Formats: sequence, structure tokens, C-alpha cells
Amino acid sequence: MSYSMNDGLEVASQAAADIDAWLCAQPETISVINVEDDPTFQSRDIDLIWTTQKGEVLVEVKGDRWNRTNNFFFETHSNLEKGTMGCFLYTEANWLFYYFVNTRLLYKLPMPKTRDWFRITMNRFRERSTTTPVGNNHYTTVGRLVPITTVMLEVLGVVRQHL
Repeated sequence: MSYSMNDGLEVASQAAADIDAWLCAQPETISVINVEDDPTFQSRDIDLIWTTQKGEVLVEVKGDRWNRTNNFFFETHSNLEKGTMGCFLYTEANWLFYYFVNTRLLYKLPMPKTRDWFRITMNRFRERSTTTPVGNNHYTTVGRLVPITTVMLEVLGVVRQHL
């Protein structure tokens, strides 16, 4: 499967905008700061700083259009050719907000609990890859297709939410 760089950026941008607006409307929200373009937070794979009455929450947003498969795609290599680890394996976020932009369905996955579970169980899930053209070249993203129902059953604290 192949995706253009613009397709990925479009989905990511829509996901971040929808999540930002939704968080701003929550009664416990004090502020939401988008740090996607801040190199300090990019290296930690954090997209949003959500400040609530209880404190600061670091959020990674994963936008996806492939909601009909009933799977999450947990990235293990973001760029196989460069040996870059997938964001799912290194994010320092407290929560991964996995958002299906077409259906406006959000899954709030507690981190690092979800990642710890995934590392132990990942070999039971199918590995898939996609290529993204960049100029005259391309890069390959690799991950695992993980059934949403399995995550919901096996990881405590996952929340499903319609926006």
C-alpha cells in the first residue's frame, strides 16, 4: 500500500484540529497547546499539552482513515530505511489519542500501559507496511494490525468516545 506525504499530513492535521476543539470544550480544560511543530516535543512524540484542573496531560494524536478494518495500526518503524523507531514505541505522552477522522471515533489509550502490553503481545498480530513517496525516493512504515476489541479487553483504562 502506498500513501502520499500530503495524505498523511492532511489526516494528521484534521485529527489534531478535531481533538484540540473537543478538548477545549471539556469542562475540566484550562488550556490546550499544540506543540506538533516544536522540535523539543517532536523528539518526545508529543502533539498536545492539555492542562486540566488536575494538571498537565501530554497527548500524542494518531489520525487514521481506515476505520472499517476494526484495527489499530501500531507503528513499530516510522522509517525502515533509516532505522527510525515507530512513534508508538517511544512517545513520552501520557495518552495516545487514536482518532478515526471519517467516523469521529476517538480511542484514548493510556501510555505507557498500552505500549507495555503491546511489547509483550505484538508477535501475535499481523505485521504490515506502507510506503510513502518523497521526491524521487520513498520510505517504508512498518507496524502491526491490532484488533480494537483485543485492546479494549486486555488494556485497562482504554476509553472509546464519539466526538
